[in-house]
Amino acid sequence: MTRRPVKPQPPGPAEIVGQTLERALDPLRSAWKSAALRRADRQHRQFGPEPPPTGAGKPGLAISPNAVPFPDISPVAGVEVAAGRAGLYRHERDDVILMAFAEGTTCAGVFTRHGVGSAPVDWCKRQLEATGGRNIRALVVNAGCANSFTGKPGADAARRVASAVAKRLDCRQREVMLASTGVIGQLLPDAKITGRLPEIAHRLSPVGWAEAARGIMTTDTFPKGATATAEIDGAPVRIAGIAKGSGMIAPDMATMLAFVATDAAIAPAALQALAQLYVRTSFNSVTVDGDRSTNDTLLLFATGQAAAPRISRAGDARLADFRAKLEAVLLDLALQLVRDGEGATKFVKISVTGAASAASARKIARTVAESPLVKTAFAGEDANWGRIVMAVGRADEPINRERISIRFGELFAARDGRIADDYSEARMSAYMKHKELEVGVDVGVGRGSATMWTCDLTHGYVSINGDYRS
Repeated sequence: MTRRPVKPQPPGPAEIVGQTLERALDPLRSAWKSAALRRADRQHRQFGPEPPPTGAGKPGLAISPNAVPFPDISPVAGVEVAAGRAGLYRHERDDVILMAFAEGTTCAGVFTRHGVGSAPVDWCKRQLEATGGRNIRALVVNAGCANSFTGKPGADAARRVASAVAKRLDCRQREVMLASTGVIGQLLPDAKITGRLPEIAHRLSPVGWAEAARGIMTTDTFPKGATATAEIDGAPVRIAGIAKGSGMIAPDMATMLAFVATDAAIAPAALQALAQLYVRTSFNSVTVDGDRSTNDTLLLFATGQAAAPRISRAGDARLADFRAKLEAVLLDLALQLVRDGEGATKFVKISVTGAASAASARKIARTVAESPLVKTAFAGEDANWGRIVMAVGRADEPINRERISIRFGELFAARDGRIADDYSEARMSAYMKHKELEVGVDVGVGRGSATMWTCDLTHGYVSINGDYRS
């Protein structure tokens, strides 16, 4: 028997009202559901497994596996430091630091050679020329805005910050140094900084170095500091410094800011000579990605508050220990930049010997250190020494193909232009699993040598830079 189809009945008044209510309640139910999910997520974070540790620079970044602890920095006579929040970031963090220096402090600076530059770099160059590096009384640094490529409005904003600091510390605006780091092309909201200056100045302390190091971080995952004690003519002097940077790092110089102070008494010309000399073996010998910033700044301050005699010449024999300790502090800071390279898991030293000159060795080392193919091989723990050969050859420097040698640590991959007789893939692979690696290259044409430090290139680098402004 065939059943006849049942004809659907139109909804009655009650059903119509019910359907209307259902549609009206749908958005409320969605909201309730979202709220419940958020509560559950909060409870999970509160009672669930601990998330990986993150740095203070940008939320969500895990601390570099190559991180080193911040040192215990004792006071440097004539220096006070403070950090505070001006609100240049959406999230809660310090983003402005202030340093105050004793009267008579001398200053030297080395800056980016980037063609665009920035308002704070222009300001520092101009004021150091105007003052001759004498009696510099303050430094103010902000993170979150580079104030680069901002034209006259950016220069005016920088001047207003310097003027406000000068009024607060009772000095001239030309005695105030400036530095900025962050997104290029954004005008500095100087009112946010000047509005918080009284509060920040109130916090000035001889022991505020760690807070200051955190206050200048951008994509850094750990604060960077270094310190040493030297002797000048038998009198102890202190050296201390902080730096920031983890990406856009390359020789001449890096996306880096570095501020180093000593209580030694050193004339401006001698201080400038020392800064330029040791930048070459420190900040100009590291590279993360081959890019350099518009804002790179190294400022070196000497307060003259120690009991040591005043030094007028960089080559003064009494400065020998100080020179060695200053170079060590600058190199320590520079290497921390590489250890914190964006997304890095490996810390790599590239040593080149047997080159036609030191400059030639330096170019070869830099070519190897910046090769994406070499750096991704490090990331994959692949001892692909053929990529080293490739990079050496494309540096366009004199080499002897029949004498090239390449080693990873103490293990030789190649000798005299061919694969080493004792090459072991197993031993090489085991070596590549280390967090710290050394690659040695001899190009067999002379006595020139150079060293460059770099890191690997991972997916993390792409992730960090793909949403840098978020």
